[in-house]
Amino acid sequence: MSLSVGDVAPDFSLPDQDRQVVSLAGLRGTPVLLVFYPFAFSGICTGELCQLRDELAAYTDAGVRVLAVSTDPAPALKAWREQEGFDFPLLSDFWPHGTVAQAYGVFHDKAGMAVRGTFLVDAEGRIAFTEVNGPGDVRQQSGWKDAVAQLAA
Repeated sequence: MSLSVGDVAPDFSLPDQDRQVVSLAGLRGTPVLLVFYPFAFSGICTGELCQLRDELAAYTDAGVRVLAVSTDPAPALKAWREQEGFDFPLLSDFWPHGTVAQAYGVFHDKAGMAVRGTFLVDAEGRIAFTEVNGPGDVRQQSGWKDAVAQLAA
């Protein structure tokens, strides 16, 4: 199932790197940027999330909450967050394995991982922007920033 702009974003509740549960419904009223990625500690994922970390103000200044999601277990996400200094939650879609990634249409069954999917969810819980890239395709974050700017306009 693929999601399109205007669709209601599937709700979820996932543990973050500290095993604190974060739910999309609990963030209603705030725009949310969901960034699905394959694996912590991998080269492309580290580069993408470090760029997101370095440019986080482009999102937070616009009132957007950033959540990164992978199928890694919470302890691995905690170690990676501490190593890289990420200032946004890393959510674990580990068990049931990839359920949220499946709901967003970004789960790679054979590899057991999320592919690179990015979704901007507006304050009412609808998809305002969507982009899905293959596992080895680096994302250009300029499109995310443009979507955030349009949301604020």
